Amino acid sequence: MKKLFLIIGAPGSGKTTDAELIAAQHDNITHYSTGDMLRAEVASGSELGCEIEGFISKGLIVPIKIAIATITNAIKSAPTDVVILDGYPRSIEQMDALEDFLSSDSGIILTNIIEVEVSEETARDRVLGRARGADDNTEVFNNRMKVYTDPLAEIQAFYKAKNLLTVISGEGTIEAIVKEMGKFINSKI
Repeated sequence: MKKLFLIIGAPGSGKTTDAELIAAQHDNITHYSTGDMLRAEVASGSELGCEIEGFISKGLIVPIKIAIATITNAIKSAPTDVVILDGYPRSIEQMDALEDFLSSDSGIILTNIIEVEVSEETARDRVLGRARGADDNTEVFNNRMKVYTDPLAEIQAFYKAKNLLTVISGEGTIEAIVKEMGKFINSKI
């Protein structure tokens, strides 16, 4: 049985870096980033990649059908029984689609949702400071923050009701955040 951990957080919260470092420190954990999976598809130049690029370049959410297919295939084929997926869910529709998938597949259990919480100021400084792609500019950042924050309260309430939401501050050093998150994940596996 696969144990799935989801990590959510604002753009620039550090969720991908945190998850990468935790997976690198543990042979029994595989990390996938929704954003990286989708960007890799774009980089491949495939027809699907071109379709995805149309959404990413505007800071919009990739349609659920594309995202859920990418994610579920990755989880099922993960080389370990513990999978950390960051950047998902980003909408109520994505949350519901994942719930539907999990209820129909007894081989995967959603173990916990970890929210990496940072201020908008911290998120903005990090994203605009890294400028790794065309989607890292003020206009797109503002749109990505809105896309993230609009459904956040409902997503938090849903997972709190299931006793699956854990909030970790993303304002500290990477080392401190990774240590806290890694310790928490290990306590659940």
